Amino acid sequence: MSQVVEQQATRSSSSLNEKIDAEKAHANRADEILQVADFDDPNIDKEAIAFEDDSPYPEVRSAVANTDDPDMPSMTLRVWVIGLIWAIIIPGMNQFFFFRFPSVTVGGIVAQLISFPVGRAWARLVPNVRVFGIQLNPGPFNVKEHVLITIMASVGSGSAYATDIVAVQRVYYNQIYNFGYQWMVVMSTQLIGFSIGGIARRFLVQPPSMIWPANLVTCALFNTLHQQHYAGIGTRGGMSREKFFLFAFLGSLSWYFFPGYIFLALSYFNWVCWIVPDNIVVNQLFGYSSGLGMSLITFDWSQIAYIGSPLATPWWAEANIAVGFVFFFWILTPVLYYTNTWYSKFMPISSRVSFDRFGQSYDVSQIINADATLNVEKYKAYSPLFLSTTFAMSYGLSFASITATITHTFLYFRKQIWVQSRRSMSEQPDIHARLMSKYPQVPEWWYAIIFLTMFVFGIISIEVWNTQFPVWAFVLALIISFVYTIPIGMIQAITNQQIGLNVITELVIGYALPGRPVAMMMFKTWGYITMAQALTFTSDFKLGHYMKIPPRPMFWAQVVATVIAGTVQLGVQAWMFTNIPDICDPKQPNGFICPSTEVFGTASIIWGVIGPARQFSQGQIYYGLVFFFLVGALCPIGAYAISYKWPNSIIKYINFPVIFSGTGAIPPASAVNYVPWTIVGFIFNYVIRRRHFSWWTKYNYVLSAGLDAGVAISAILIFFCLEYPRNNTIGKNNIQVWWGNTVSFNNADGNATPLISLADGEAFGPTTW
Repeated sequence: MSQVVEQQATRSSSSLNEKIDAEKAHANRADEILQVADFDDPNIDKEAIAFEDDSPYPEVRSAVANTDDPDMPSMTLRVWVIGLIWAIIIPGMNQFFFFRFPSVTVGGIVAQLISFPVGRAWARLVPNVRVFGIQLNPGPFNVKEHVLITIMASVGSGSAYATDIVAVQRVYYNQIYNFGYQWMVVMSTQLIGFSIGGIARRFLVQPPSMIWPANLVTCALFNTLHQQHYAGIGTRGGMSREKFFLFAFLGSLSWYFFPGYIFLALSYFNWVCWIVPDNIVVNQLFGYSSGLGMSLITFDWSQIAYIGSPLATPWWAEANIAVGFVFFFWILTPVLYYTNTWYSKFMPISSRVSFDRFGQSYDVSQIINADATLNVEKYKAYSPLFLSTTFAMSYGLSFASITATITHTFLYFRKQIWVQSRRSMSEQPDIHARLMSKYPQVPEWWYAIIFLTMFVFGIISIEVWNTQFPVWAFVLALIISFVYTIPIGMIQAITNQQIGLNVITELVIGYALPGRPVAMMMFKTWGYITMAQALTFTSDFKLGHYMKIPPRPMFWAQVVATVIAGTVQLGVQAWMFTNIPDICDPKQPNGFICPSTEVFGTASIIWGVIGPARQFSQGQIYYGLVFFFLVGALCPIGAYAISYKWPNSIIKYINFPVIFSGTGAIPPASAVNYVPWTIVGFIFNYVIRRRHFSWWTKYNYVLSAGLDAGVAISAILIFFCLEYPRNNTIGKNNIQVWWGNTVSFNNADGNATPLISLADGEAFGPTTW
């Protein structure tokens, strides 16, 4: 009897000790979170940090389930079949329309919606048997399978950046290299950034502060479709999220027929210009096509969400972008324009194209030799290059954003980077990281193999074929990408805004290797797209982190889908150039005018042939823009010093990298995209979030997903059902011509009228250049 009592006492003591140890571990984990957390962040929930087994951020709790079923199958035959079909269809279709104008882009959200009924039909109709040991029907279609299918559909859905290198070489420089060269260039540029994922994940995926707001919309849609539980719902009543999404989706789909086809003025709602269509100053200030957009509103969600959903971006980031837009484009731009800085009065105040001294679009064919190198005598006889004021401003802000990112990251994130670099992945504090710790992580050597293979592909492609691109420049481009991935990724993960490296890479290679347009394109692609692809893959890993997808299936889904998508795009492109007459000709009868290829090719000549030395060096027209580098470096230092002295002042909310880079989509974006975007963001993420937080928590991201999905499906229906040609015409020829479709464009804004118009033969600008 005494032995039994002793054993029971021993077990009780052991159980008590385990309980005490568990409580200590929980307390230590809470203390660790409290020490790391930034309590100056107004969005953080301190109670959630210390007492809840959930994310400290209400945005995450409102969209992401804090539970996981580790036994739920993810990498099934159903995933591979449906996902690979999408990885072929969507990239191939988007590549086909990529060379057309107007175009249509099928996004991952389309695959996300269509895959849901397809997966459920598979679960209902396919027999539950095994073939060669593979289970054909693993049971009900679950959310993890759905996430992997969507990632496979979207990871390579857009046209691979390097396909434009191939197209420009063919169209501009008559260089037609074989498929092996094309494939290695595309694979290297698409996948080499993926190798950074092994390093970036501990900085950009594991920390709970790295929210990645755009993923919250996707998570809300997944959880809505699969009726997953949200931690942020609470006890609020009202209609279910499923019904709310359905209403938002159907409403968005139906409404978009008006601004997208029936009544185009609802999209370009420059109503002030309708009153005085011939007043140039009024049209420049209030216009949307070539003006500064002081008309304020649009009724087209595709215009509002062109730079990203305003419902998914934190208000403080939107406010920073709004401040930058107002100061640089509504205050500084008019001052520069109406004082005729850079001879601006002879051009529209806002334009996507460059100009010559005669006020016409710059004709680059007049300044090059047969081998695409610069002919200095022709250049001196023709014209220097001129930019509209907003275009020039966008270059200056790009310069400032690069230096501001470095300074800001060092001042505000250096401690966090150091801490994260010393921690292992299992020590990350929030609930999502703890749930994900159950799954085997991707070994570092997998990333190393990807890097080495793609690095070899890059070396072979630039050395075997005549690209005039030296290996040292290839390495330099990769170094630039690697250095900027973490700081830019942190800013994107927090603000939903990505800073592009395309301009700075063009500037670097333009000075380093002038007169080599193909080398310029390659340097820009490896220097910019490597970073962009790294962040694309990292964002997908964060989505998998939120949805509890095992990292290894995620890795293979991304890699395989990217390889297939890039191969399909090259095949579609090769077929098009072989079978479509006069492709990339501005007068191509079926609309295959290749607008992106034209921009890419023109940039290769401007930066690679003319070179930045003839535009931004001392004594050149746009030399003043170089000082934006200094401005970008100093502004974060000033803000940091003020916030250090007065920590509770409003200056702590100012983020200069976001201010400088937030308007980086201008051009081709314009005020019609930024101003309504800011207004909608203010209404939902400031007013409603503060006054009706429970409604915002339950419906905000579902509303964003419904509006996005409705516009995507509606755009496809309009294109294929209403605009698709019956008689080899497309676009405007199939749009109804009436006042509502012409009033926004039959004015000085639509005609891009400059303040000073030149007569035939007249010129402006310097006498020598």
